[in-house]
Amino acid sequence: MESKESIQITNKEWYVMKALWEKEPQSLMDLVSELKENIGWSKSTCATMVRRMTEKELISYKLQGKTKLFYTLIKKEEVIVPETKNFLKRIFDGSVGMMMSTLMEQGSLSDNDIKELEKILHQAKKK
Repeated sequence: MESKESIQITNKEWYVMKALWEKEPQSLMDLVSELKENIGWSKSTCATMVRRMTEKELISYKLQGKTKLFYTLIKKEEVIVPETKNFLKRIFDGSVGMMMSTLMEQGSLSDNDIKELEKILHQAKKK
């Protein structure tokens, strides 16, 4: 398996991973139901994604009778940090300040977002 820093999950793979992180294990039909409702994927699209992700060793399955129950091989926390760093580097030259400034200028920060950020910054100062 790849090192955690080199694991890359595509946008489409995130949909499957998110569904499994929220509830695992799930059968293909469980995933089809959720992904069809949330993003409009067909059964064949789901099956293709699950097969590719199994080959890529992002997910695996265990057999329960004739049913494959899929689960993740990677914890969400293992990919959130590298993905976030990659996003910041690619879009904002690695600058958290530039990202926050952009969100602020666009009016994308609610009062709750600002309070949450103030709390995070206060905790960061304590460290």
